[in-house]
Amino acid sequence: MMASSDVDGPMFSDLAQNPSEMDALCPSPPGPSRPQRNYERISGRTGTSFFQTLIHLLKGNIGTGLLGLPLAVKNAGLVIGPISLLYMGIIAVYCMRVLVKCSHHLSEKMGRPSLSYGEAMQYGMENVSWLRRHSHWGKRTVDLFLIITQLGFCCVYFVFLSENIKQVVEAANTTTFNCQMNYTNQTDILVPSFDSRLYMLCFLPPIILLVFTPNLKYLAPFSLVANIVMAASLVLIYFYSLTNIRDPINLPKVGTAKDYPLFFGTAIFAFEGIGVVLPLENKMQRPQSFTLVLYMGMGIVTFLYISLGTVGYMCFGEHIGGSITLNLPNCWTYQTVKLLYCFGIFITFALQFYVAAEILIPPVTARVSERWKTAVDLLLRSLLVIFTCKYGVN
Repeated sequence: MMASSDVDGPMFSDLAQNPSEMDALCPSPPGPSRPQRNYERISGRTGTSFFQTLIHLLKGNIGTGLLGLPLAVKNAGLVIGPISLLYMGIIAVYCMRVLVKCSHHLSEKMGRPSLSYGEAMQYGMENVSWLRRHSHWGKRTVDLFLIITQLGFCCVYFVFLSENIKQVVEAANTTTFNCQMNYTNQTDILVPSFDSRLYMLCFLPPIILLVFTPNLKYLAPFSLVANIVMAASLVLIYFYSLTNIRDPINLPKVGTAKDYPLFFGTAIFAFEGIGVVLPLENKMQRPQSFTLVLYMGMGIVTFLYISLGTVGYMCFGEHIGGSITLNLPNCWTYQTVKLLYCFGIFITFALQFYVAAEILIPPVTARVSERWKTAVDLLLRSLLVIFTCKYGVN
């Protein structure tokens, strides 16, 4: 366990100086009082570092939703879209910060090293007299929503991987090194390949092997590589969009009221990293540093969301597709962008999958003998991946 001198930080000094604020936000659960202590992490030496956690946070937020933001800006308008994205980013960071503070406070009150989403909800409800008897249902409800959300992302990733790889393969014979402006994505398909569902089945074995990784710490090198290749693909997308940008004077500054819900849905989907906040914080070696990770990571993410959404819409205008990659020219440079981004999404699958696995698998493995724990764990992970693939196929 980490010594108390190792966990002092600005965040916890703030809690100590403003106990009334935290008590009002998350009052002590019923039961014997515990002395206030610094927030500590059991087995902290095996946790993820500051840099590893930042990599995971970026990886969890930069996914397929980012590519659809130019269309979202189109639905909201060239002025209202970026402003709305900034506002949503601020709200998201604030909610994440409050969530982490509540988790810390309730962990201290309950004498626990860390809390999951469901446990934070359960212990929070125990502070409200008329909700106390139903607190276990609060935990189950939050866990259910997290499972649906995270596995839903994984289903989308199967579809994204199969469709993009299929498009690259089918257009391979007509792909050139001449990158001309392409507004309408009129890709020539010379040799039709297999159905996209067969591509999903091809991805099934490697994804199963990927999710066998037992700890986020071992995924960090792969996340780093994925971040690098996705950053390279984003640089190419930015370069093409900026060098082919058009006069935005004719683009609508404010979208219609009926299209704004479409913007909102796309933007909410883009902020897909909310489910990994507490798991990342719980696995961090020095959790008191997570606030800085959160501010840095989400600051970078929000900037990317606003800039790519705005620049992409200004470049392609009314012709922008559901994913900006669909508007890129049919040349090898930008076909490589699709391949690089697919690799990044492949690694992101494991990070999004980890949240659901941490909820579903431990209660099952706790009921089996030590001899069978590993086998049951791997079997359940395989079945969950097959489940997401099945729904992607459908």
